[in-house]
Amino acid sequence: MSQIKSVSLRESPVARWTALGIVSFTMLCGYFIADAMSPLKPLLESQLLWSSIDYSLFTSAYGWFNVFLLMLIFGGIILDKMGVRFTGLASTAVMVIGAAIKYFAISPFFPDNVGTILGIKAQVMIAALGYATFAVGVEIAGITVSRVIVKWFKGKEMALAMGLQMATARLGTLLAVAIPLPVAKHFNDVSVPILFGVLLLCIGLIAYIVYVQMDKKLEASEANDEKEEEEPFKVSEVFTIIKNKGFWLIAILCVLFYSAVFPWIKFATDMVINKYQVNPDLAGLIPSVLPLGTLFLTPLFGNIYDRKGKGASIMILGALLLIFVHAIFSIPFLNNWVLAIGVTIVLGIALSLVPSAMWPSVPKIIPERQLGTAYALIFWIQNWGLMGVPLLIGLVLNSANPTVYKAKEMVKSGVIETYEQFQPSLGLNKIEFEKAVDKTTTALINEVLLKSDYEGVQDTVGFAAFKNEWIHKNITALPLEKLNSFQDKNQKLRAVENTCLEIGYSEIVKNKIALRYDYTRPSLVFMIFGVLALLFAFLLKKEDKAKNYGLELPNIQKE
Repeated sequence: MSQIKSVSLRESPVARWTALGIVSFTMLCGYFIADAMSPLKPLLESQLLWSSIDYSLFTSAYGWFNVFLLMLIFGGIILDKMGVRFTGLASTAVMVIGAAIKYFAISPFFPDNVGTILGIKAQVMIAALGYATFAVGVEIAGITVSRVIVKWFKGKEMALAMGLQMATARLGTLLAVAIPLPVAKHFNDVSVPILFGVLLLCIGLIAYIVYVQMDKKLEASEANDEKEEEEPFKVSEVFTIIKNKGFWLIAILCVLFYSAVFPWIKFATDMVINKYQVNPDLAGLIPSVLPLGTLFLTPLFGNIYDRKGKGASIMILGALLLIFVHAIFSIPFLNNWVLAIGVTIVLGIALSLVPSAMWPSVPKIIPERQLGTAYALIFWIQNWGLMGVPLLIGLVLNSANPTVYKAKEMVKSGVIETYEQFQPSLGLNKIEFEKAVDKTTTALINEVLLKSDYEGVQDTVGFAAFKNEWIHKNITALPLEKLNSFQDKNQKLRAVENTCLEIGYSEIVKNKIALRYDYTRPSLVFMIFGVLALLFAFLLKKEDKAKNYGLELPNIQKE
């Protein structure tokens, strides 16, 4: 008696696109929290006194556990052994835990005067450890979702599906770039956007639980299918993967390309404020244009790859655009904010081109049973860049602007001493005092950066003489007696803030104290990564011709 062949659930367009939508939403939640700190760099400096090195150290923590503890590689092996259900749920739970730790570190609940850990500010270190934990979850979730897409879309619209998944994830990046800064300013608390991200991740975890039920139905629908027996994955096959030249070419291309994009996003808002003199309340909107373009273009380019092929050529074009973008950003006199929007759109096109072809190309180079581990290895190599490049950019930024962080510290110190002088009349509790100082410091620095007549210098001329004394020693406009004449606390706070702004701005301008970062050198570093990415894209195309991977061929299989 012949066995009746069941119809796989993946043959249903509604089912496979629904599955894609669910896992894509989970990744959207993850990408939001991954980049939510990016637009907050100016506030972290003014409110929490983080330096560019502190911020860069925190950002580099993304790769600590994944790189040095090999968590991504272990995650890939677990994925190939345990499947997408277990691995996806576990990784999403780790995301929630890591994000919660990061929130605690920068929240008002974090205790004062904790000191340092291994010579690093305790607050920075705890936030970094939380971010590193979160990164383990989001990266393993990323390779799991890639495996999910291959499972549901192999031989069908795989590049389009991966493109849509990446587009949805970029929506998370868009929200992360555009929302946190105005939200943090509204609540006068840099931690509020991160709390929102934690809650969003909890919803993402629930979404993946729903997907688990669909995956069970998929396997049940294929239980009676007659399939070729495939050898189970063996750990020894890791060595088979790393001997594959095509694997290394696409992995190195991946790390070079992403090193010129995602670390840039971490610094983009700060660059827009400093170079283009955009209002800090609006600065996050310019980098947000980048993921906005990918929402539409990544699926489009993925669909082209599915139907027309030309995967290697698409990656070459994306690398060329990357070089162009950072070359424009590196030119000092091209500082019009309209140009910045246009160039960011071009960067978004590059970010649509390369991933739309790169990730669907991996199954053409690596056998399906090895895909989980292969994606994990690629993500592991990528994490070296995501860990090291932000730290490199922070070092380059500080070396190019040696006095800026010191000047910002000086500004806040002067504001603190001013408020301490008037504290008896103000009657502020500790939280009110800190928020008033943070608000005033931020407003003063922003006012200076937005003034076209301000030209900060990158040396110590006129800087050392003032130290931390230039505000409170010069306050004459608001005697204590006049302050007591105001009716309520808010009136008094506004009066002190206005005094700080008046005195502080005049002293900064008069002495040309540097508060503006010069981003020329960091942009040149990003451009170099683009040049190297182009080189490896050409090498990958050459290897494709030699090994017949089919990178230039369509993905959709015609029966």
